[in-house]
Amino acid sequence: MLEQRIRQQFEESAQLKLQAAPLLAEPVARAVDAMANVLGNGGKILACGNGGSAADAQHFAAELVGRFERERPELAALALSTDSSILTAVGNDYGFDQVFARQVRALGQAGDLLLAISTSGSSPNVIEAVRAAQERDMLVVALTGKGGGKLGSLLSDVDVHLCVPHDRTARIQELHLLLLHCLCDGVDCTLMGNPEESP
Repeated sequence: MLEQRIRQQFEESAQLKLQAAPLLAEPVARAVDAMANVLGNGGKILACGNGGSAADAQHFAAELVGRFERERPELAALALSTDSSILTAVGNDYGFDQVFARQVRALGQAGDLLLAISTSGSSPNVIEAVRAAQERDMLVVALTGKGGGKLGSLLSDVDVHLCVPHDRTARIQELHLLLLHCLCDGVDCTLMGNPEESP
């Protein structure tokens, strides 16, 4: 019984990835172009999310500042979920909705990009971060699911929405990780050229 349930998890995850590939390949390519352009012009990427999405934001920033699959110069990225003093001070003084937005206003500039991750598309502090980024004339790449929530409706024509076509948080997070790896690989290929070997 348990083994069958485990097999179903694998199958559902695999099916979602195959289903989403034709829907998301083009917007992922647009997101790669936007990120590569920002980084190539000396800008930076700020990333935010809550819970598992906070871990994804940190993972993404680590891949850019460190490396993904091959050696290259460091790329400017920062996860906004890592400084406990800022998070607790802003959360205490201004409310948890502002913990990312105030960092975006402090650190973000025109020509930078916000990577906003919310499985529901309805996380209030991620929504406020997007609004702050728009005030700063920053591009936004949003990773969501469940139809995109309120976040999807906030995005402009120049922003990129990567919405996973599923309602289950675990499946959305699994595909978000794949999308982040596609973004990392795409940025490396755009800035450094395609490696001869396939991924």
